[in-house]
Amino acid sequence: MINDRIDLIRSSIGKRLVGKPEVTDLVIIALLCRGHVLIEDVPGTGKTTLAKTLAAALGCSFRRIQFTPDVMPTDVTGFSMLDTATGKFNFMPGVIFNQVILADEINRTSPKTQSALLEAMQENQVTIDGRTYKTPEPFMVLATQNPIEYVGTYALPEAQLDRFFIRVSLGYPDKANEVEILDRHDNRSEAAPLSAVLDVEQVLEIQRETDKIHVSPALKRYIADLVSKTRLHKDVQLGISPRGAIFLMYAAKGSAILAGHAYATPDDVQKMALPVLEHRLLIKSEAKLRSVTSSGVIAEIIATTPLPEV
Repeated sequence: MINDRIDLIRSSIGKRLVGKPEVTDLVIIALLCRGHVLIEDVPGTGKTTLAKTLAAALGCSFRRIQFTPDVMPTDVTGFSMLDTATGKFNFMPGVIFNQVILADEINRTSPKTQSALLEAMQENQVTIDGRTYKTPEPFMVLATQNPIEYVGTYALPEAQLDRFFIRVSLGYPDKANEVEILDRHDNRSEAAPLSAVLDVEQVLEIQRETDKIHVSPALKRYIADLVSKTRLHKDVQLGISPRGAIFLMYAAKGSAILAGHAYATPDDVQKMALPVLEHRLLIKSEAKLRSVTSSGVIAEIIATTPLPEV
């Protein structure tokens, strides 16, 4: 039953996003693990389409916020407004109080506004004027940024990057998929609106089932071995945090449930290592001059770490 529901989400996203099954699965895994996604790619590759389609398929509330330098933290979180009739302050919720949030071009806003997302992404709550307000469930932020445009942008700090469960890239479509995209947009007719394939309670049930996936002590030690080696690697300035290790374990659970398994395996850990860990590694400047990359370091560590007996 769980896999039938996951297939429904896949199928629904596939009606709008052409030829990206791997990215679709990664985003679904992030959803099942209550994680947030950083989509890093050039404009026009379908980042917004992915977020809107996901929200529609889940029957979730959706809001998009276009980040620009003049966006204020209160635009994201909300603010308290004085009601002159009663003399009391009423809370006016910001866009963060929706279930699926598209934070478009997040690196175009100031660090102060970027940080307004931190508490909500980590703790599913926002504190305004000393009062705490819970975000709705499920709650997911999909943030986009353009990796090749630097004018007027602010690099995401490590603390912000560490809140993102995974980082994905859609990439350009191959020739066959691009022809299919052209066919779908040939006459400029409006696509029929997508109907929800699940309701909110069904999504929360899948998330609870993902929590139940078994991770053996040996596999936990394997994850700990992998992340500890990033901290000791000669080319790494900043290794994987304990939060990164936790997210890798969660991601292995998500990978396992997509495969229809009741327990996670080393293959699940290895499959999820790159999207979960790559954006968390900070490579030394001198190593970058030798063309050392985060993905290369992760591949090296996986290749040299003995597999556990699970």
